[in-house]
Amino acid sequence: MDQSSPPLTIAAIICTHNRDRYLQAAIESLLRQALPAFEILVIDNASTDGTAALVQPYAAEGRVRYLYEAELGLSVARNRGAEETQADILAYLDDDAIADDHWLPELLQAYGHNPRLAVAGGKVTLIWPHQPPPWISDSLTGALGAFDLGSEPVAIRDPRLTPRGVNYSVRRDFLQGVGGFDPHLGRIGKKLLSNEELYVTELALKQGWDVTYIPTALVGHQVSPERINRRWFLERSWWQGVSEYYRDQAGQVTTADQVRRGGERLLRGAYKTVKYLGNAALCFDNLAYVYGQIGYLWCVVEGLARHRPTPKPGEL
Repeated sequence: MDQSSPPLTIAAIICTHNRDRYLQAAIESLLRQALPAFEILVIDNASTDGTAALVQPYAAEGRVRYLYEAELGLSVARNRGAEETQADILAYLDDDAIADDHWLPELLQAYGHNPRLAVAGGKVTLIWPHQPPPWISDSLTGALGAFDLGSEPVAIRDPRLTPRGVNYSVRRDFLQGVGGFDPHLGRIGKKLLSNEELYVTELALKQGWDVTYIPTALVGHQVSPERINRRWFLERSWWQGVSEYYRDQAGQVTTADQVRRGGERLLRGAYKTVKYLGNAALCFDNLAYVYGQIGYLWCVVEGLARHRPTPKPGEL
């Protein structure tokens, strides 16, 4: 970085929706950051619980900026946070996460050393409320936010390896240049949509920007008890399939390719589900994958139905 340039600034942004039981721990972890100057923004995304009351003392002391966003949607809230700060770097922390004391300094250092760095994130470990059941595979923990590419920095070339949203940072100028996070992606209330970070990462790579995994930018993600059941994972996989469909639509993937992709993945997952019937974790892992492909193909069929031309008289 040019030594004559002013130092980069960073803002930590928590977007929250009805998670007051976890939010305080997230805020407190940001207040412990080993950095002399930075912003903390809490974007209250249409919460109806005690979120406002919980944040009010921090806001009154000037340690946190509290902003209410009435339009429901994680991407909407993230874009609101980007609009409300002039910081060069935006560091997004989930409302149920706990950042290591050096999370922000590690991210800021990486951006300071590389002016072509658009996206960065680090390792995410899971904080379990109790011993996880044996049917949760290592692969499925990724749906809970777990992310570990090793102990050394990694230059990410494949958007599927994008840092997790629980621990995701982006250069504000770049994010604004691509129009922010896509509001059609990302969680909307109880709709477990995703892929908003993946899509931004994909755009960064296509435009020649760098994306980096920083192992020392650590975050712990608290796993809520209600997520430790098979039904939640199946629902999460369904919405992952829906998210993949929306991402393919944005990438102008043809319907024929969507049918082929979804069909091939469904058959592959079904085969592996049967293959691993004797292994509870691998069997359920593949069953959840199949469920996601059904969600993907369901959207393809719905899309065909919406765009089906109305028959003219005599063509029925």
